[in-house]
Amino acid sequence: MEDKMKDLIGRALLAVNRRGGRERFLSDGMAAPVVALVDDILREAMERRASDIHIEPNGNGLRVRFRVDGVLETAPAEIPHELSDMLLSRIKVMAKLKTTEHYIPQDGRFTWNGSGTEVDVRVSTMPVIKGESIVLRLLTGAREFRTIEELGFLPENERQFREWCGVPYGLLILCGPVNSGKTTTLYAALHALNTESRNIVTIEDPVECRIQGINQMQINSRTELTFAKGLRALLRQDPDVCMVGEIRDEETAEAAVRAALGGRLLFTTLHTDSAVGAVFRLLDMGIPSYLLAAALLGIVAQRLVRRLCPECREPFEVMEGTREAALLGGAFHQGVRLWRAKGCEACRHTGYQGRIAVHELLRITPAVRQAVVDRADRGVLKKLAEEEGLVSLFSDAVQKALAGETSMDEIGRVIHGGF
Repeated sequence: MEDKMKDLIGRALLAVNRRGGRERFLSDGMAAPVVALVDDILREAMERRASDIHIEPNGNGLRVRFRVDGVLETAPAEIPHELSDMLLSRIKVMAKLKTTEHYIPQDGRFTWNGSGTEVDVRVSTMPVIKGESIVLRLLTGAREFRTIEELGFLPENERQFREWCGVPYGLLILCGPVNSGKTTTLYAALHALNTESRNIVTIEDPVECRIQGINQMQINSRTELTFAKGLRALLRQDPDVCMVGEIRDEETAEAAVRAALGGRLLFTTLHTDSAVGAVFRLLDMGIPSYLLAAALLGIVAQRLVRRLCPECREPFEVMEGTREAALLGGAFHQGVRLWRAKGCEACRHTGYQGRIAVHELLRITPAVRQAVVDRADRGVLKKLAEEEGLVSLFSDAVQKALAGETSMDEIGRVIHGGF
């Protein structure tokens, strides 16, 4: 990208200088180099399989960064100050935003297919000290789609997840922070359930992947179509399976619980740090413990860790007394091997290619259900869940590290914020 981007920057600067400045440049319709530059940034993001593009002022111009597998990578060339306003204006025009508004945040979207693949791009602008920051979220439905087999579940967890998907009613929750793969897991479940004998209806913000045969609704703040209002409308559509993209407030939480109790299988997501944490988030939202206990089918917490590059990963023997040995705990023994990142051309010298999910599944056994009814504290419920078979996120990740799928450094970064 570096040479091409520098060439496009040079052409744009030359056009500006020849036309006597930015205003003349734009009024003469000679902005083609800037259009090409924006397209090149989008194309590079697609080639890197980035989820987001960050375009940020740094005093001298604009820094461009790509979020690849959860980590930001900086583009080798910066956008000079002379082109900053034009590049930001080009993106705003594409997203149908006000090009003259620089002091309030704006949100928009556009569809781009310059790489041969149609991409839905969400745009967020924000005023910052040195200018205006823009973040573009790339929503490529076909690329994000996965089947249950591709989600990275351990065999027992996959069996349990499939069992939950086959139950006719109940509340199944996916939880984790932003960008932890929750929606991807939901779509995989919906695809597995998508048959002509079922009516599947979703309400989302936004609809990230269009699935043939499923009725998908998108919330709209302009028309006051919220998750809660959409869910009430959705329940009048005679659904067999419902999906609510996210529970954000008490009203949506109550409607979701009552829908599950009313005989529907309902999938949803919550932003919590663990499976047990999801229980307490719903209780804090005012859901009566007896209703929550009756509605809950299961809870899946997950994170995404980078997958080691298969071309260059290298094994090493874990020595007693090392940090890795301590982290492995009961899994450590003499001669045990782990794998670490090295870096090569195939992975752009990062040592990683793609990501894999790590999970923990909270099974709502009779003992766990009673603990929810009794509003047992978090420590008691977590201990009980482990006794009932819960494998923690960290333990799940360690098993994948032992299999050579990821590294302990990556596990520490994602789950513990570094060692």
